[in-house]
Amino acid sequence: YENVCKDEFAGLHEKLDGIDEAIRGNGKPGIQLRLDRLEQEKITRSKVTWFLLGIVASVGGAVLTSLIMGWL
Repeated sequence: YENVCKDEFAGLHEKLDGIDEAIRGNGKPGIQLRLDRLEQEKITRSKVTWFLLGIVASVGGAVLTSLIMGWL
């Protein structure tokens, strides 16, 4: 163990600690928090997009209705 494995295990522990720090953040925004922020932004952007499409459809319908009523 002392001659062969000890250095390998130490290297693996360092790599695992680096991965854990990247995921959790260790005082900084980690991957987990950044991913959550991206997902929340996507949900917000989707809601705004549908809201704007609703406005465009309503205005388009109102314009179309006024054009039809004006021609009849």
